[in-house]
Amino acid sequence: MATDPTRRAAVLVLRAAAAGLTATMGAVHLALWADGYRDLATIGSLFLLNGVLGCLLAVALLLTPYRRLAPVATVTALFTAGTLGALFLSLTTGLFGFEESADAELVRPTVVVEAVDVLVLTTLAVAALSHGHRRR
Repeated sequence: MATDPTRRAAVLVLRAAAAGLTATMGAVHLALWADGYRDLATIGSLFLLNGVLGCLLAVALLLTPYRRLAPVATVTALFTAGTLGALFLSLTTGLFGFEESADAELVRPTVVVEAVDVLVLTTLAVAALSHGHRRR
C-alpha cells in the first residue's frame, strides 16, 4: 500500500496528465472547427461545443478540490468516451450525415489521445474515490 505522500504524488501526476489530454482533445476540436468544420451542419456546432467543454473540463480537473475530484474525473471520462464513440460512429456509419475518413490528418492522434485520456481519467476517478472512502 502506498504512503499518503506517494499516493498524493500519483494523483497529482494523474490529474495533470488527464487535464493535459482533455485540453488537447478540446484544442483539436477547436482547431478543426476553425479549419472548416464550422461550416458543417450540426457537426460544426458540436465541434465548437466539444472544444469549449473540453477546455473547461481540463481547467476543472486542475482546480477542483481533491475531495470533489472523483465526480469531475468521472464526468470528464464519460464526456471523453462519448467523444471517442462519436468519432467511431462518424468513421463507420456516419454521424448527422457526416462521414469522417480514417486518413484525415488528426484522426489517428485523436483516437490515441481520447483513448488514453479515458484510461487516465478512470484511474484518477477510482484513486480519488478510493482515497475518500479510506479516510472515512
